[in-house]
Amino acid sequence: TIVVVIFITEGQRNIPVNYARMSYGTRATSGISTYLPLKVNQAGVIPIIFAISLLSFPPFVAQMFMAAKTPILVSAAQWVIFFFGNSWVNGIFYFLMVFGFTYFYTAIVFRPEKVAENLQKQGGFIPGIRPGTPTANYLEFVSNRVMLGGALFLGLVAVLPMMVQSMTGVTTIAVGGTSLLIVVSVVLETVRQINSQMTMRDYDIVK
Repeated sequence: TIVVVIFITEGQRNIPVNYARMSYGTRATSGISTYLPLKVNQAGVIPIIFAISLLSFPPFVAQMFMAAKTPILVSAAQWVIFFFGNSWVNGIFYFLMVFGFTYFYTAIVFRPEKVAENLQKQGGFIPGIRPGTPTANYLEFVSNRVMLGGALFLGLVAVLPMMVQSMTGVTTIAVGGTSLLIVVSVVLETVRQINSQMTMRDYDIVK
């Protein structure tokens, strides 16, 4: 599980970007080639947090109506608690909400129009794609395809404890997929920070 989480967390689609030759007064820079990384899991654990919050809200509200004097409210509260207490229903809703929130959150964070505009201002372009709106459409198309893997991954991580309990029949052992995802992300970021500091230290020594 740790290996899969690291593999997906570090996974990215590299889109090639070329920068045209530009002149600054008497200086001229030759064209360079680089890439624009699109991570498979751009949303992190935010969709899981959103899904947990929304799934826990209806039973929480229903629990407050259990002491109501109206039989209809009590019956409705009991039905909501029973409905969301079903592991299969909870797991399906959990997976679908995580999947949907992944697309929703990524659409807010990643703006293809802004990326295409910045590339055009800096003289960059994707080979075979015209600058401007065609570049934005291409980035959105690639992002949606890459995001499909990230959304499925987050959904499976979210329902991993339920799947383990269902397959093994052991209810006292639960693999915390969400906690594992957070721990792996923090460790990877810590490693990046350490490598960055070591690189800066070596650079200072050489300088």
